[in-house]
Amino acid sequence: QVQLLESGGGLAQAGGSLRLSCVASGKILRVNDMAWYRRLPGKQRELVARITSGGQTTYGDFVSGRFTISRDDAKNTMYLQMDNLRPGDTAIYYCNVEVVSAYTGGYVNDWGQGTQVAVWP
Repeated sequence: QVQLLESGGGLAQAGGSLRLSCVASGKILRVNDMAWYRRLPGKQRELVARITSGGQTTYGDFVSGRFTISRDDAKNTMYLQMDNLRPGDTAIYYCNVEVVSAYTGGYVNDWGQGTQVAVWP
């Protein structure tokens, strides 16, 4: 079993910053790709940012250099630093992680429960 715990969401003013965290715990042999997705009201979930085990990063086009994804493998933790927030960033942000299970040795892809981010003008 893998548990993902997200934190750091909340309310921010446009132009402000928030930092999201996602901690993976459980019987984990290794953490592979980690990613943040978001779901805007009435929209489908979309990729915000992804970071591979090798540290390569990918961002959604809308990020435009405002967000930075990072990870601390010693803590099985991923971060999303969000700067210059816009009202259009208001969404539920989800953590998505692929791990190698210490039980089976197989891959497990799991989602967090989501954390709400609300940006007001």
